[in-house]
Amino acid sequence: MLAQVSPIAFRLFGISVYWYAVIIVSGIILAVWLSSREAVRVGLKSDDVIDFMIWGLPSAIIGARLYYVAFEWQDYIENPIDIFLTRNGGLAIYGGLIGGGIALLLFTRHHFISTWTFLDIAAPSVILAQAIGRWGNFMNHEAYGPDTTRNFLESLHLPNFIIDNMEIDGIFRQPTFLYESAWNVLGFIVLVLLRRKENFLKEGEVFLLYIIWYSFGRFFIEGLRTDSLYIFGLLRVSQLLSLVLFFGAIVVLFIRRKNPKIAFYNRNQKRVERNKTT
Repeated sequence: MLAQVSPIAFRLFGISVYWYAVIIVSGIILAVWLSSREAVRVGLKSDDVIDFMIWGLPSAIIGARLYYVAFEWQDYIENPIDIFLTRNGGLAIYGGLIGGGIALLLFTRHHFISTWTFLDIAAPSVILAQAIGRWGNFMNHEAYGPDTTRNFLESLHLPNFIIDNMEIDGIFRQPTFLYESAWNVLGFIVLVLLRRKENFLKEGEVFLLYIIWYSFGRFFIEGLRTDSLYIFGLLRVSQLLSLVLFFGAIVVLFIRRKNPKIAFYNRNQKRVERNKTT
């Protein structure tokens, strides 16, 4: 049996730098690069993406933390200062998407950029960054599922370093981080392929399909996790939100599809006018 992977990547001036941070930052850098390339293809500037990240990244981190704390408040009542200590985890993806989404709405309106177009640019990159980020959970030995056996994990033809790292507290666990990562990679491929089809998707539909794809997979994967956030101690928050987003995105998709005034998403146009309405 191989040794478990250490969550610490390296130490710098006596400070431990965790793989979680390295992986998350790597995913963000890749997402910014891909989004910048797509922005240029639709007539925007690559700087638009970078300018947004100055505001969007802090907003996403704050949103991810507040979302987690809101549903685990009992852990912070006696020591509220711990709210600011994220080195031990405690960031929720849905919270990050909400925080980043609010920042994106304000940014696009302030710069007279179509919000829907900007969302279409970002969506595939975001789901790929989410796929990469789940490996940070793997390195932290978190976001795993119920008990299982080594034989089951071997039947999935997983490499030994994953199988060995899924033995937590002497018990093998379902690699739900891997399930979601694989689902998100597949979603990235689907979104990119659909986005490349000329006059196939209308403006905003790349983003809406991202919401539909991600929330569908997250609903089922969340049902396997043992560290879910709960509301009223009964309902898994992420499953409830996934249902709302899944059906809400479908409704919005059909409404926008029937509107003849909404243009098709065009990756090959040379210039995009910055409208004063989004």
